[in-house]
Amino acid sequence: MKDNNEVRLLLDTAILIYAVESPERLSRRASAALGNPENVLELSAVSLAEIAIKATLGKLRLSAAIARQAVQDLDIRILPYTADHAFHLFDLPMHHGDPFDRQIIAQALSEKIPIVKLVW
Repeated sequence: MKDNNEVRLLLDTAILIYAVESPERLSRRASAALGNPENVLELSAVSLAEIAIKATLGKLRLSAAIARQAVQDLDIRILPYTADHAFHLFDLPMHHGDPFDRQIIAQALSEKIPIVKLVW
């Protein structure tokens, strides 16, 4: 169990993909966040759905087995998507057009945790 100094971080979908496929492309700050044992790394269940859909469409080479292994290796906690998260979508401005991004942003707002993105 983490102590009171823990910092919860919600990883953007691309962070997991890059951590597996191109870790050298992660920013120094994102790499440091992934490697800091005081951080509680979380990945939205929405991100897993996004990866699965894009892999099925041939837009990603990431398999379910590789995604599972990465989640385990990086000690990532999967954050379920709840109705409370979905209700936060009503408050988001429409300049967030991607439905996966909108759900992850709503989840981060609901949970009051920052999102680690590629440019972070």
